[in-house]
Amino acid sequence: MSGSYNPPLRVSRLIATKAKDPERGTKVWMNREEADVRLLTDGELVWVYGPRRHELAVFTLDDRVKRGECILRDIAGASPSEIVTIVKVSTDPPRRERGQPA
Repeated sequence: MSGSYNPPLRVSRLIATKAKDPERGTKVWMNREEADVRLLTDGELVWVYGPRRHELAVFTLDDRVKRGECILRDIAGASPSEIVTIVKVSTDPPRRERGQPA
């Protein structure tokens, strides 16, 4: 996503699940306006880049989340009020340079 506009988001809430919880796994919620900037659709896989590490998560659209904020679930190394960047996962194969073997 180089060269694209992708403003950072503040973590407004961090959900940590337990082994017994029915809903578990990495997830990120943000509103439609923030999703549109990043060209995200509901259920899509995204990278969550935090200050200490990055992880894959499922994106969920939720217009109750304020603009400029996101909610994270089970993202290791993240804390409330920290700044993260959400990036769409690129599933395109890498471009080959001219003259490289196929």
